[in-house]
Amino acid sequence: MDFDISAVRYEDLVARPLDMCRVLLDFCHLPQSLAELAIIAFDVDAHRNAPVANSIIGHFKEPELTPQAKEKLNEMLKKYRIPLIGETDNLDGTLSCY
Repeated sequence: MDFDISAVRYEDLVARPLDMCRVLLDFCHLPQSLAELAIIAFDVDAHRNAPVANSIIGHFKEPELTPQAKEKLNEMLKKYRIPLIGETDNLDGTLSCY
C-alpha cells in the first residue's frame, strides 16, 4: 500500500493558517469548508491540563545552538540533501498556499 506523504512549512501555517488549512484539507480529499473549524482547533491546547505540560514544558528553555553543533547538524543535513539550518528552501512536494 502506498501513502501520499508531503511536507508542510510551519512558517506558512502560522502566517496563513486559513489558506494552509484549505490546502491541507484538499490534499487529504476533505471539504475545504472545514478550514474555519480547523483554525479554531489550532487555538485549543489539547495538553493544557496534562501534568507533564504543567511541570516540564512550561519551564523548557530553547537550547543554544553552538557553532560546533550547527556544523555537525549541517553535515548530516547535507548527507540527506535536506536544507541546511537557516535556509528557507522547500523540500520537493511541500504543500503551499503561495
